[in-house]
Amino acid sequence: MRADMNLTAHTLKQQNIDDRHRYQDLCLLFDQTFAQNENTRLIKGNDEPVYLPAGNKHDHHQIVFAHGYFASALHEVSHWCIAGKQRRLLEDYGYWYCPDGRNNQQQEEFEQVEIKPQAIEWAFSVAVQKPFRVSSDNLHGAQADTLAFHAKVQQQALNYLQQGFPLRAQQFIRVLQDFYLSPPLCPKDFSSPELTPSRESNGTI
Repeated sequence: MRADMNLTAHTLKQQNIDDRHRYQDLCLLFDQTFAQNENTRLIKGNDEPVYLPAGNKHDHHQIVFAHGYFASALHEVSHWCIAGKQRRLLEDYGYWYCPDGRNNQQQEEFEQVEIKPQAIEWAFSVAVQKPFRVSSDNLHGAQADTLAFHAKVQQQALNYLQQGFPLRAQQFIRVLQDFYLSPPLCPKDFSSPELTPSRESNGTI
């Protein structure tokens, strides 16, 4: 009986957490911020994420994220925040996505272009008070050096914090902070136990 009660309490707590992170809220916040000034909307998709520039089928540019996943929405917005004006006139910003199953060289190239977006996504995640995980996104390909990639993303986030985030990213961070009642970003927000050396590795006890 006690186990069932604990499970119920845990389930209710998880539901309350999930209720705070609704993709519908992200879409509304994004559209209120950028639909008019940038002619861009955030759209829930039913398949893989894609960026679609305005055209005959729709008047607005569309950031389409995968299957209503909250984290996917944050990630796709982060890519949009660093895409230049000309890139935003092209489907998927003119880039060709190399899917899961990449070899070593392809994985290195993938990670290089993912450092800045994932650093921004990390800041978004802090602003909405949701845990963030760096993703190498290559389960069926060459084994990635996850810690090294994680460290690069972390360093980029700290650089942004010191030097300033891209303008649209900074705008959205503030919108998210206001909505989720989050404090200003600080360096400790981008700390990670995975990247903290153990006392044994430092030669101390």
